[in-house]
Order: sequence, then C-alpha cells, then structure tokens
Amino acid sequence: MNLLIVESPAKAGTINKYLGKDYKVLSSYGHIRDLPSKAGSVDPENNFALKYEVDKASEKRMKPIYDAVKSADKLILATDPDREGESISWHILEALKEKKKLPKDLKIERVAFNEITKSAILKALEKPRTIDLDLVNAQQARRALDYLVGFTISPILWRKLPGSRSAGRVQSVALRLICEREAEIEIFKPVEYWDIFADFLANNKDKITAKLYSVAAEKLEKLDIKDKKSADALLAKITGQDYQVAEINEKLVKRRPQPPYITSTLQQDAANRLGFGTKRTMQVAQKLYEGIDVGNGVSGLITYMRTDGVTLSQDAIASLRGFIGDNYGADYLPAKPHFYKSKVKNAQEAHEAIRPTDISRTPEALEKYLTDEQFKLYRLIWQRTVASQMAEQQALQTRVDIISADQDYLFRVTGTVIKFPGFTKVFTNSQKDDATILPKLEQGQKLDLTDLEAKQHFTEPPPRFNEASLVKKMEELGIGRPSTYATIISILVDREYARLEGKRFFPEPRGRIVTEFLVNFFEQYFEYDFTANLEAGLDDVASGKDQWQEFLTKFWQGFAKISEKIADFSPQDINKKIDESLEYLLFADEEGNVSRSCPSCNDGVLGLKMGKFGAFLACSNYPDCKYTKQIGDQDGAVETQAEEQLLGADADGNELTLKKGPYGPYIEVAKEKPQKISVPKFLANEAINLELARKIASLPRLVGTHPDDQKEVKANNGRYGPYLMHAGKFYSMPAEKLFTVELAEALEIIAKKASAKTGTVLGKDPESKEDIKLLKGRYGPYLKVGKSNVAIGKNYDAENLTLEQALEILAKKKKK
Repeated sequence: MNLLIVESPAKAGTINKYLGKDYKVLSSYGHIRDLPSKAGSVDPENNFALKYEVDKASEKRMKPIYDAVKSADKLILATDPDREGESISWHILEALKEKKKLPKDLKIERVAFNEITKSAILKALEKPRTIDLDLVNAQQARRALDYLVGFTISPILWRKLPGSRSAGRVQSVALRLICEREAEIEIFKPVEYWDIFADFLANNKDKITAKLYSVAAEKLEKLDIKDKKSADALLAKITGQDYQVAEINEKLVKRRPQPPYITSTLQQDAANRLGFGTKRTMQVAQKLYEGIDVGNGVSGLITYMRTDGVTLSQDAIASLRGFIGDNYGADYLPAKPHFYKSKVKNAQEAHEAIRPTDISRTPEALEKYLTDEQFKLYRLIWQRTVASQMAEQQALQTRVDIISADQDYLFRVTGTVIKFPGFTKVFTNSQKDDATILPKLEQGQKLDLTDLEAKQHFTEPPPRFNEASLVKKMEELGIGRPSTYATIISILVDREYARLEGKRFFPEPRGRIVTEFLVNFFEQYFEYDFTANLEAGLDDVASGKDQWQEFLTKFWQGFAKISEKIADFSPQDINKKIDESLEYLLFADEEGNVSRSCPSCNDGVLGLKMGKFGAFLACSNYPDCKYTKQIGDQDGAVETQAEEQLLGADADGNELTLKKGPYGPYIEVAKEKPQKISVPKFLANEAINLELARKIASLPRLVGTHPDDQKEVKANNGRYGPYLMHAGKFYSMPAEKLFTVELAEALEIIAKKASAKTGTVLGKDPESKEDIKLLKGRYGPYLKVGKSNVAIGKNYDAENLTLEQALEILAKKKKK
C-alpha cells in the first residue's frame, strides 16, 4: 500500500478518487508542528536551535497517519509546491521519527504538482524527488526570524506602552504604510484650481467639448488658474472670438494584454471588481484549486493560487492558442505566444501563474456547479488567462487642437476609436477601454463656440489604502510573500491596530503609537528596504546560496544589542519621543493649529501618558488638575485613572457616573433606586463621554415595530454582546450596530437568524422521506433528519454542502 499525505482534507478527497486501491490518501490538516509561544523556542546561543511542538489537535490528526504508516510500502509526501508545503512535508517526517513511527525500510518520496487533476497527479508520481532541505531551511529561518522579532519587541512594548499588543516583523511594516498615509492626509492642505472647458459646434450639428490647453503658447499646468477671479478673466478674453481646427494628429495605438494572475494581482482585481477581501479571495480560490464536482467527478479547476510567477507552461499556452483560434478566429491569435516577466520585487517565479486547469471549461459551462462567489472568481481567472494570449487591441487615437482667431487660446480634445478589440473582447478594463468618438474634422475648419464653463477643483490628499492597494504597495516594496498577504491584513485588524471602514484602512490610536515607537527606536529594522532585503536573504537560503543559521546570525547580532539598549529606556523617555513624533495627531485642532495648553486649567501643558485603557493626554498640573483625554476622543475629557467619573446628566436630569466594577466598567444612573448598566465589551477600552454614556443608559433601545405582528423590536446589550429582541426571542447582531441599527436592517438580521435556527432544507432523504436540514450548532454544522442529528465533520465545506454530499454523510453514519 502507498500512503500519500497532503495537508488539506478536501484535497485528499479529490486525489483519492484519481488513484486506485493501491493508494491511501490522508491529510495532515496543515502544519503539524510549530514553535510554541514561550521563551526559549529559538535559542540564539545554541546555533539557533529550534524547539518544535506538536499541539494536541495536530497530535489527534496525526494518529491516522501514525497508524497507516505501519502497513505502508511507500510514504509519498505531496503537500503544496512552495516553501510552506515543503516545510510541512519535512515536519511530518520529523514527527514520525520523533514518535518512532517511521519503519526503517520504508521508501520515502516527495512529489509536487501545480494543479489537482488526474493527469497532473499521475505525472508527478512518475517523477518523485527528495525533500528540498534548502526550501525547508528558508522556511525555518523565516519562522525563527518572526519569533525572534515578536518575542523580543513585544515584552518591551507591554512594559513601556501598556495596552499595546504584539509587534511583528512584516505586519508592523505594513502598519507603518497605513499610519504614514494617514499622517500625509492629516497635514494635507487643499489647493484651489480651475479648469476651463468649451463646447464647439462643427457642421452646425456635431458638438465637441475641449479643455483649455495653453494661453499665449504657454501650456497651462494643473494649478495655473488659481481662483475664480483668474478664471473669469480668462473667460472674458475667450468669449466672442472665432475658432478653427489648428491641427489634427492621428496615431494607431496598440495595447498588449496583461499577464495572467499571480496571487497579488488576483487579490487586487477581486477586491476592485468583485468586492472580495483578500482573505475571502484566498478561501474561494483554495476551494477552486482543491476540487469541485462538475458533473463528471471532482476536479481541481485552477492551478496553485499562491504564486508570484507570471509564466504559463508550454502545454497551457498550446491549449490556450488552440482554444482562441477555434472560438475567436485567427485575427485574435497573435503570430507568436506572449511571454511575460515579473515586475514584482524579489519574485521567486517558481510556479506557473494562476490559470484554469482546463481552458475548455468555460465559466458559463461550470456556473451551475459553482456558488456565486466561486463562479465570479473562476470567471475572472478564466477571462484574464484567455486574454493574456490574445492579440493586441488596436485603437486610432485622434488629438484635435482648436485655436482662437488671435492665436492666444488653444483648446485640446483627444478621442479614441477602437479599430480592433483584440484581447478586450474577453477581458476589459473600463477605465481604458471606453472610446470617445470625435466627428470628422479638417484642419482649418471653422467651429462655433457655443458654451464656456469654468470648473472649480481642489487638490485631494492621497487616498487611504484599501486591501487591494495595500497588497499592491507591499508587493512593489518586496514586503511579504503571496502566502502571507491575507494573513498580514487579518492580523492588523484582529490586533486592533487598524480598522476597515468603508473598505479603507484607518489606523487606530494604538497602531499609530506602536508604529512611532518602532520607527523611533527600532528604525533600521522596520525600514521598507530592510524588510525587502530580509526577503531577498531568505531567497538566498532557499536557493542554497546562504546557510540559514548564518543568515540569522547576521540579523541577530545587531538586533539583540539595540533591543537591550531600548529595554533600559524609561517609559517617560519613550512617551516624550512619541509625543513629539505624533504632535499633529495629539495636539492639533480642526484648523490644524497645534496647542499643548490644558483646556481645563489653562496654565498646564498636555503630554502623552499610557494607562491600562490605552494612551491618553494628561495635564502637567496633575493632581491639582485632573483633566485627561483618551486618544481619539473628540468630545471631552474623561478621568481614565479614577475609579469613578461624573459625566453629566441624562435627558431627565439623572446624574450619569462611570464606575469600575469587578466585571468591568459600568454606567450608574442616579435614580431613586440607582440603576447599573454595563459598558458593552466592545467599548470597554474607549473613552466614555457624556454622549456615549447617555446612549448606554438608554438601553434597551426601541428600533421599531415588526410589520408582521406589530410587536416591538429592541436593541440591547447582554452578557454575550449586542442583540435584538422581538416576540420574546433574541438575535445576536454585530457590535457596531448596537446604537445605529435601523428597522429594515434589524428585520433582515432577525429573518436571517431565524432561518439559521430552523435550518436550510437541502432535499429529501430517499429512505425516510424526511427533509434533510443543514443547521449550525454549538459544536459546528450538522444535518437533521427527523429526530436524528449527524455532525458534518471537517472534510466537507458546510457553506456549500450539496444534497449528494449530505446523503454521503448520512450513508457513512448508517454504516457505522
């Protein structure tokens, strides 16, 4: 028996159907060993010895592998074809050795494949190899590096900046990008400028809108027309003159298609075109890669989705060219295939770009087998892949210059006519593919000026990053790798260093403070170039050019010295430095004027302090003046260090006091019988001002009346977070909706939650004729048939479970 190990149970299920009875396919469920989160897991004093552990969950998942390997003739390690996958294969082998479960005469092979199709699997099995220890060591070096940075800086952060979370080698650099962009926006001063447009009539029927391009033969720059007065003066001079076509310039413009997707460009396009977050994109892509039943069995639909290589295999190119010729015609097939070179800094290019495994499987042919998200992402990948090998787009670009009779005022308009769509027949970019068609004109032709308009504009600050633009910037700088982009973004949000609002990143105050700390005290190690150079160094380890312990030694010698030095700094010294760096954030008013004067006592000076509830400003005259202000609070001061704080009164005149109890902060309403209302957990670290206290004290909040039964719908906060109440039933809702949810949204939440409780009917059980319902329980999703409940297990995607899979689960249960 041949035992083949992959890391994903879904992948194991797909491959198992391709191989015969001589093979047994099992899954490790991802990584099985890791460095435990405790001191000493990496020992720099002992040549960077690494102390790995197999956690309890992984130990349980490894048991079937331990048992199966006893009777195996051959062990085939078939994890993903990248550093991460190579590392998992090595760890599986090491765990077997440690447990003494590896038979001495067992033949061990490593195979890798870029797509999960029967032909690719069989071809890989014909060409086994040994584990690439250079790739494994590169992954070990990366893990050790991340551990050393995190476990060295994080304790310093906790001591010097209370309320801070941990720091990370790569995510902290990504956070720096977000924070620096926010700083640019804060200091940005808009500048007014104007543009002038004219409408001309040709042949008494064709309208042309052109922009003023030059005055007295001097080209107008963006900010040259500074205000309305200047614009009006120009309008007065332009009006009343005769105009004619001064010059017509035509040229044929050819546009080449873009390369097929790599991880970062797929994430960017999925965000911009489909509205997918990076994490969701990778989850959907993973499912398409691992395999879906498309009517004739389960098959992987796309190649491996963690790659920075833009190349395609010769077989894939030949297949694409045949498909294009057959379906679009010879005109759409270039004489030679297109070849692409990566523009990504430090690109490894070890794998193909992301493409469909079979180009003849069109999105339309697969739509009925895919969820909506799967269909949209597959269609995007399919279109981009086909377009990448199609002919260029050809467009006739026409530039028309229109000049005044006195030769002083030149207007210009550019139009484009698509002569041949080429690749845009399959994959278009709306910003570039829109065509402006101009009427037929001749040089010297007279035109009638029919309308003039001056438009006011203001320069705008750089936009905040969204997930797509942040990934693009990280890629440009060489920060992170295809397998880490989604994780980096998740960590920033999970640690509350940044938040996504309107799909844009806003740094949280604690994120700004941590970034300033790292930039001021560990500057060299959080520079963009330094981080990119570390990635290049890891690539050298992966290629065998450098030894992994030597690579770590070069880094650790300097880093350890600086860390020891910073550990001796007092919190006061650190606060002062950050206070100076973030002066604009901390002390600027709405007009941008910086003032440190205490608004309470007037002669005190405000300074940055750190407390258990986070960063706040405090008056230098404390304790005589107790003015404090939580960073980010715009509405007033709160005594963050006091055990209680009188905030004001509610609408009925009852005093509201913020107090701290054994179970957290609460608002006390001074009625005849005092009322205590817990501060919601999601607000526990916020500055509670009077406005917020009134909202908390007003709970439960009447949202409206349910149209079906005319019963009240209320929003309230409970032990397990915010929820909606209706007709004696409770429905959890997102925390941020507690004070803002309106009736329409509340009804939608109630309907959705009610549906989840009653379950989704997948179909009928052919034996009992009972409905098969899919429900979510405390311990995970399960099937309910009559009075029987059957757990689904982790081998199935509960969100996309089909009736066939449900029947398969029930059949297995009956056999047991």
